[in-house]
Amino acid sequence: MVAHPHSEPRSYPLMLRTWDYAWWKPLVGFLLLLVGGFIAVPLVLLPVLGIAVALEGGSGTFGEQFSEALTLDSVTPASMLYLNLTLAALTLVTMGIVRWVHRLRPRWLSSVMPGMRWKFFFACIGLSVVALLASVLISLVLPQDPNGLGGGPNKLTGTLVATGIVILITTPLQALGEEYAFRGYLMQAFGSFTHGIAGASGASAKVARAIAIGTALTLTSALFALAHGTQNFPLFFDRFAFGLMAGLVVVLVGGLEAGIALHILNNLVAFGIAIVFGDLQGALQVSEVSWWQLPVTVVQNGIYLVLVLLVARRMGLRNKTSPPVAQAAPAQVG
Repeated sequence: MVAHPHSEPRSYPLMLRTWDYAWWKPLVGFLLLLVGGFIAVPLVLLPVLGIAVALEGGSGTFGEQFSEALTLDSVTPASMLYLNLTLAALTLVTMGIVRWVHRLRPRWLSSVMPGMRWKFFFACIGLSVVALLASVLISLVLPQDPNGLGGGPNKLTGTLVATGIVILITTPLQALGEEYAFRGYLMQAFGSFTHGIAGASGASAKVARAIAIGTALTLTSALFALAHGTQNFPLFFDRFAFGLMAGLVVVLVGGLEAGIALHILNNLVAFGIAIVFGDLQGALQVSEVSWWQLPVTVVQNGIYLVLVLLVARRMGLRNKTSPPVAQAAPAQVG
């Protein structure tokens, strides 16, 4: 392995175009992500689910409770723990793929620095709060409440409190896993692969990079939305728009920090509202939202995008890798 993996500065979606890049590597990585993240990991974590179900107790046989938790027919601490840990494991799966297939250090998944830029991440947490408040304000002036809240607070039970604790602890890890999978590895895999295709067709390097980045943005955003299951168009648009915004931020600021921050806050707020006022089962398996969700989505993502870019510029963040400049050999005298 060479000291720096790139021969020239690379934007985030093209970081897998290393010295030893091969066209088959992103294809193998994509297959490993599917098999490892969505088949192997859920199977490996089944004992964890079994232990959690056994500790819960509850009515019915162990088999019935296990089946309900596995299929999310009943939202309990055990089912939420299993779901969130399964998605959280995507972080480890993607890092393993980058390390062993692409021969890169896993920190190249976090940013072009490489590594997580923690100061920027915590700044994005604050910006996420601002964007969320803006979306709440716009929802208040709409003819219909997009959140569909109604009635009084739920009656707090031991199960509900335990579920809330599990969500509070594991949801940030779940959001992290989804970002590393969709805006992280898949963004880099699609970007590097399509960049090679564009270049082979005779297009200029600039056009090839634009095609690669645009393809990566579109594909990862669509896959992210589709991965959430059955949904009507407003809900699909909501998820696709988030993926597009988060992916665009990755390209423009060179890292996953902003997408992770907003993803964590959105999920925590959604589940928190469902626990206190709504239906947790419905929040987890929501398949449709009102058309009035569209302006809320546009406002939140738009404001967040602008704020993140302003802060990133003020902090002087770079959006490309920085290979060391080769020094010319000294001239021979005489």
